[in-house]
Amino acid sequence: MFSFDALNYPYASRRNVVYANRGMVATSQPLAAQAGLRVLQAGGNAMDAAVATAAALTVVEPTANGIGGDAFALVWHKGKLHGLNASGPAPQSLTLEKMTALGHTEVPKYGPLPITVPGTPAAWAALSERFGRLPLGTAMAGAIELAQDGFPVSPSVAFAWQQAFKLFKQQFKDAHFQSWFDTFAPERAPQAGEMWRSLAHAQTLQSIAESRADSFYRGAIAERICQFVQSAGGYLSPSDLADYRVDWCDPISVNYRGYDVWEIPPNGHGLVALMALNILQGFEFTDRDSLLTHHRQIEAIKLAFADGFAHIAEPAHMRVSVSDLLSAAYAKERQALIGARATLPLPGEPSRGGTVYLCTADKEGNMVSFIQSNYMGFGSGMVVPGTGISLHNRGNNFSLKADHPNCLAPGKRPYHTIIPGFLTKNGQAVGPFGVMGGFMQPQGHVQMVMNTVDFGLNPQAALDAPRWEWETANRVNIERSMPEHLYHGLARLGHEVSWSNNRIAFGRGQIIWRNAEGVLCGGTEPRTDGAVAAW
Repeated sequence: MFSFDALNYPYASRRNVVYANRGMVATSQPLAAQAGLRVLQAGGNAMDAAVATAAALTVVEPTANGIGGDAFALVWHKGKLHGLNASGPAPQSLTLEKMTALGHTEVPKYGPLPITVPGTPAAWAALSERFGRLPLGTAMAGAIELAQDGFPVSPSVAFAWQQAFKLFKQQFKDAHFQSWFDTFAPERAPQAGEMWRSLAHAQTLQSIAESRADSFYRGAIAERICQFVQSAGGYLSPSDLADYRVDWCDPISVNYRGYDVWEIPPNGHGLVALMALNILQGFEFTDRDSLLTHHRQIEAIKLAFADGFAHIAEPAHMRVSVSDLLSAAYAKERQALIGARATLPLPGEPSRGGTVYLCTADKEGNMVSFIQSNYMGFGSGMVVPGTGISLHNRGNNFSLKADHPNCLAPGKRPYHTIIPGFLTKNGQAVGPFGVMGGFMQPQGHVQMVMNTVDFGLNPQAALDAPRWEWETANRVNIERSMPEHLYHGLARLGHEVSWSNNRIAFGRGQIIWRNAEGVLCGGTEPRTDGAVAAW
């Protein structure tokens, strides 16, 4: 496994790595981490703890996820890695022709039209049913308690809440947005440390727990969701919800310098991270903070995204296969395009052949990498009255170009940005990792893997290290903590570099590694209210 110095923190850090041997939960909000830990201490396993933490996050971090979003998971159980894709499809009655007839050239960001079937409640039920040890109601009890009794809002959540309130106050004028204000900001957004509670949210979680999510997809909640969406001009129907099923899938991977890096296959864009790592594998790296390292990383992610945007879609609609895109020959071909200066990325032609993240581990060896999201913070801005359900806007990621593999179609899942990661070596689990944050996620995965594998950083230092984020063309944002010589050096190579003070934009990550003795070592994100709860 890894050899790193747990006392070496070359970058400004607020915390040390955390060690434990009986269980661990790492996520972006301390109360949610504690909800997961309590489930472990009550006899639950890592899968129960993941459900507990995920449900709690919908309460304590509504700025990034909710009951009405999607979820993905990688689950290590009895020596095998399982993939869970709980992203939802477009409504069966929503067609490209209807969308364009409304005058849209892109799927809107907000309102009823970008709403796809939410997969998050089904993910909790499926994970609990297949791998959990405790009843779903027991796992979700902590989340219900937080919603019912209230909790003090944490700093990063309060900041994001206030930013959303300002934006929505300016943009949300239609009547169907009023429920967002009634639910989340009746007068204003809460400040850090202020108590917040939502009885409607608690009641919805209780119903999901008691019915094993059936009420959300086939019961009274389903009826309320569809009536509300349709009254606002949307297309979600009772049959869309009733017909929804999660997808247990085989994860995809590349071997990067002896470590297998795992992601969920498309429609998610974990493939982008794997393509970039495949390209970077052809170079040798010794110095993390060198100009050449950063230049090559950025160029590789640009090439990988060019292919991702061109090819990733619902698998049945892809024109090239995952294996083609991850072939060694294609990686070598793409690597050859990385020269001394920044270039504009174009997709290749391979030979045919707003989000929260958490990870959990238990003493039995089970480990979970779990991510769920409403997208763009609060999602569509549509909150089902009296339920606390903030509906996501995942449909915004569809293309409206008829010849594109990711074009909107009835019952089709969109290109999806949320991705859990997992690392193994020689068939043994090393552990889960993730960096949430829209299109930053594959970029964060590449940087976390390289920080760990190439540069030997411990989990906390790997998360503390300054990050970059490619936006489009040659535009790159870098954190203020990045050494100044890299800013000027990248600019000289043709990168259009900008300093950024928006720490949240660079992703919020978590890591748990397990060593050969079974000891867990966790790191959590310093850019948010991150916490590692250990036992």
